[in-house]
Amino acid sequence: MTHTVLVTGVSRHIGARVASALAADPGIGRVIGVDTVPPSSLTRDGGALLGRTEFVRIDLRTPDIAQVISAEDVDTVVHMSLVSEPAKSRSAMMEHNVIGTMQLLAACQRSAMVRRVVVRSTTAVYGSSPHAPAVFTEDTEPVDVPHSGYAKDAIEIEGYVRGFARRRSDVVTSTLRFANLMGPRVDSPLTRYFSQPALPTVFGFDPRLQFVHEDDVVEVMCRMAVEDRPGVFNVSGDGVLLLSQCVRRAGRTALPVPSPAFGVLGMLARTTGLVDFSPEQLALMSHGRVVDTTRLAATLAWKPKFTTAAAFDDFLQSRGMGADRTAALVDWLSGLATRR
Repeated sequence: MTHTVLVTGVSRHIGARVASALAADPGIGRVIGVDTVPPSSLTRDGGALLGRTEFVRIDLRTPDIAQVISAEDVDTVVHMSLVSEPAKSRSAMMEHNVIGTMQLLAACQRSAMVRRVVVRSTTAVYGSSPHAPAVFTEDTEPVDVPHSGYAKDAIEIEGYVRGFARRRSDVVTSTLRFANLMGPRVDSPLTRYFSQPALPTVFGFDPRLQFVHEDDVVEVMCRMAVEDRPGVFNVSGDGVLLLSQCVRRAGRTALPVPSPAFGVLGMLARTTGLVDFSPEQLALMSHGRVVDTTRLAATLAWKPKFTTAAAFDDFLQSRGMGADRTAALVDWLSGLATRR
């Protein structure tokens, strides 16, 4: 039995959903949610999202997290508190992601009770490059290592997690690399990009993209929180979509522009606050990224409920954009012709 689970990052939607799902599990004694923002920020319609989760307001960058883990006899830690875009500044984002994780892992290392640590990461650690392999496995080394933003933070975080796993071999440590999240409540640079009336694309490129539905993210995180599944795992919906297929499904208009102009548009979008496109996201929209999920399927005997296409369609429908049946048929016929 899992007695006490600590979930970080519960002020954000996915963290709140994970904490709520764990709190609803009768096999779990207590769930403690921590974040720098109180739970009131978690409600959009006045309803509580955390269930019986006990909230503690803590900045992970401080040693206070160690006191909570020790005092509450936490035996499982689910680390969801990673931000993919800066709220104030890039340096503040890096401190939150990297320094916060270092403090959390240090607290886990000193605890005699912690026996399971689950960390949310991203497939962005592989980067996006014209020289990259067609499909990344968990053991593939990135050709062009990301040097900025969320991807760089995730690489550093995973390094600290590996060091922790070596020092505390008695603790089951799991790292989940998620593809780009999609779903009705996902708010990200990519979902905001697809919500625009016209979508700039890089002339001459049609990148392959993968998505994972928020429901599948919650389910796999909860599975890892109650099962001993050490290792690193890619998580994505089955299949891929070309950017051109995404544009067609969304009923939007593509605006192909030269690569330098696309970068300029990205910078302009960041300054206006319309869409925050980081350099690694610009690379993704040029070269794409596809990962292999065989290891996760074999380890958990689990298959995501949503394919990449289904996750994207659910996002579109939730925004009133809808998936054009003709576009879906064209995509299906295109895929069939490619296979033949």
